[in-house]
Amino acid sequence: MVPRRGDRAVPVSGTVRYDLPEADDFTRAYWDAAAAGRLLLRRCADCGRAHHYPREFCPFCWAGEDRVEWETASGRATLYTWSVIHRNDLPPFGTRVPYTAAVVDLAEGPRMMTEVVDCEAAALRIGMPLTVTFREAADGVWVAVFRPVTD
Repeated sequence: MVPRRGDRAVPVSGTVRYDLPEADDFTRAYWDAAAAGRLLLRRCADCGRAHHYPREFCPFCWAGEDRVEWETASGRATLYTWSVIHRNDLPPFGTRVPYTAAVVDLAEGPRMMTEVVDCEAAALRIGMPLTVTFREAADGVWVAVFRPVTD
């Protein structure tokens, strides 16, 4: 378990981390699924729309938590936009530069902020097909990132 300082995770080394999620009772299912290699979405039974990031209610029709369920995403996405980050002083990002921050359109509809991995910046194209993979950000904490679909 990672100790907490305020709202930021602090690893045993004492360095504040800005890339670790705050899991709570509601989002625990999401983070547990990520650790198992599955991306979860929430889908509303009233309007039928999926959304990401996870919320207890539907952000489209405001249906309550009893009408919104967890759903496993296909993992397919297309690249909407990106930016290659060459400098970031917040730990641990500085050790990963350059990296590609991105927004992807998930096959199920929602748009998601993420990172594109395993791809040179010059090869990125809007509409490029991507697939989800997971990176261990800290011991037992996995986050969804995307890589190009390979033939």
